[in-house]
Amino acid sequence: MKKINSIWSVALATLLVAVMLVGCAPATPTTPTTTPSTTTAIKIGLSLATLQEERWVRDLDRITQECKDRGIELFSQVANMDAAKQQQQCESMLSQGINVLIIAAHDATAAAAIVEKAKAAGVPVISYDRLIMGVDDPNMIYISFDNVAVGGLQGKYITEKVPKGNYVIMSGAPTDNNAKLFKQGAMNFIQPLIDSGAIKVVVDQAVVDWKPDNAMKIMEQALTKASNDVQAVLAPNDGTAGGAIQALAAQGLAGKVPITGQDAELAAAQRIVQGLQSMTVFKDTRDLGTAAVEAALILATGKIPTNANQVVNNDKVDVKSILLVPVAVDKANIDKILIESGYLKKEDVYKGATTTAIKIGLSLATLQEERWVRDLDRITQ
Repeated sequence: MKKINSIWSVALATLLVAVMLVGCAPATPTTPTTTPSTTTAIKIGLSLATLQEERWVRDLDRITQECKDRGIELFSQVANMDAAKQQQQCESMLSQGINVLIIAAHDATAAAAIVEKAKAAGVPVISYDRLIMGVDDPNMIYISFDNVAVGGLQGKYITEKVPKGNYVIMSGAPTDNNAKLFKQGAMNFIQPLIDSGAIKVVVDQAVVDWKPDNAMKIMEQALTKASNDVQAVLAPNDGTAGGAIQALAAQGLAGKVPITGQDAELAAAQRIVQGLQSMTVFKDTRDLGTAAVEAALILATGKIPTNANQVVNNDKVDVKSILLVPVAVDKANIDKILIESGYLKKEDVYKGATTTAIKIGLSLATLQEERWVRDLDRITQ
C-alpha cells in the first residue's frame, strides 16, 4: 500500500509541475475583447485632427509614451484637418479590434458619425480636448481643460492691461467647439467694456483651421481698416498670435500692442520673454495625455472613470467630463510655471531674448552696512 501511495504522490507532483509550467508559458495571441482584464490585451486608437501646432505633437508623444509604459498597443492616425479622412481612419482602427477610441476631432459635428460607428461596435470613445457635438453615447467621455476658463484667462488679462481702446478680436476655427468656449470666456470680460463704450471692436473674425497665415491676413486687414490705431489683440492661441505679430511687425508695432495666446508653445514663450507676445495659457498636455490613457483603461473594462464628475453639453446631451485647470503665463511667472515644471528648457526659452543685451549700471552710496552688501549680492545674482 505504501508503494502505491508513493507512486500516486510522484504522479500528482508531476501533474502539478506540468500545470505550473503551462501557466507560465506565453499565452497564444487572441483577438482582444472590448472589456479586457489586463492592459496587455488593450488596443487604443488615437485620432488627431492635426500636428500643425507644437502642442499636438506633445499630446501624441505623451500618449504614445504612456501606452508604451503600460504595455498598451496604440494605433495612431493624423487626419491633417480633413473630416472625411478622419472618419476613414477611425473606421479602419475600429476594424482592427481597438478597445477604446480617443478622438481629437477636426470637425466637432461631423465626428458624431464616428462616435455612432464606435457605439455600434461596442467601443467607448474619449472626446479628447475637442468636444464632439450632437451625439448621444453614454460611454463617451470628454477630457479637456475648462475651456471657458481658458478664454476667461485671456479676456481678464487683456482687459486689465488695456481697459479701453480699439480691439481686434479673433476666435478659433468655426469647426472646433472649443473655439466657441474660448471666445465665450474671453467675452465675459470684454463685452461689458464694449457695452460701456470703453472698447471699440475693429474686427471680430474667426481664424479658419487655426492657421497662422489666416490670422496674419485678418490682422493686416484690421490694421488697414483702423490706420494702425489698434491697442489690443485677442488671439485665441499661440499660432494665431504668431501670425498676428507678423502683421504687427510689418507696421513696426510688434511688442507695442498687447496680444494674448494659448498652448504655451516654445515659440510663444520666446516671444513673451522678448516682449512681443503678452501672455499665453498653459494647458499641461502631459497631464491631459496621462488622464486620457488612464480613462481609456477604465472604459475598456466597461466602467466610467470616477473622476468624470463634471458635464459639458454637446447640444444634445450632457457629456460626462474630466476638466483640468489652465494657468495664465506671462513674463512675470514664465520661469516658475513653464521652466521649473520641466515643460520647457530655460536655454530654449531665452534663446535670442533681448534681455541678454541689456546693460544695467548700479551705484551704491556705501557698503558700510551689511544690508548694502546684501543688496549688491542680490542684484548681481
